[in-house]
Amino acid sequence: MTAPIALALDAPDLNTACGWANAVNGVFSHVKVGLETYLRDGAVSVAEIRAAAPDCALFLDLKIHDIPNTMAGAARSVAALEPDILTVHAAAGEAGIAAVAEAVPRTRVAAVTVLTSLSTVDLTEMGISGTPDQVVMRWARLAVAAGARAIVSSAQEVSTLRALLGEDPLLITPGIRPAGADRADQQRVVTPQDAISAGAGLLVVGRPVTGAEDPRSAARSIAAETVEAQARVR
Repeated sequence: MTAPIALALDAPDLNTACGWANAVNGVFSHVKVGLETYLRDGAVSVAEIRAAAPDCALFLDLKIHDIPNTMAGAARSVAALEPDILTVHAAAGEAGIAAVAEAVPRTRVAAVTVLTSLSTVDLTEMGISGTPDQVVMRWARLAVAAGARAIVSSAQEVSTLRALLGEDPLLITPGIRPAGADRADQQRVVTPQDAISAGAGLLVVGRPVTGAEDPRSAARSIAAETVEAQARVR
């Protein structure tokens, strides 16, 4: 049984990304290809990563954010890669999210709300009113109405999101750290147990695996913690 976790492949080169992907094959459910890898290595990176982790679904984390027509064109440009999940920024607005959902109907569009690196002070300085929780709720409601079938937020917002949105959207939670791990540059981080208990459906893990001396062993440990948390919730 694979754990509902996506490995963030923020690697310095494609060979490293493929090695990390292979380390979680059969352990994690998804591999996440983000801007660092995709912008450097292009679509070829997706094919090679999929070959390295054939049992993992593809989470293409491009955080598309532009005018609606450009967002739709960007989504169509990656449609041939058949991503299982494709991210957009919720801040792009209802029309932009709807344009992407229409352009790639077989892909689960995930709306990224407030980045886990941002605090209330950061939002205020950006001219966005409210706490991260309040902003997440506003943007998530808008995104689901526009056709997003997943929401990305910190686990601290998950339980409220589930109550607000019901059971349908997949709630994706970055900023996952095993107990005692370094927070690094993310402000709102939680353990796998906390995230699953709150109602998250897919966790995103990066450095606790990719920075480990033995990535596969680290992945198995986090997967076991996550599966155990699922069993407790059920």
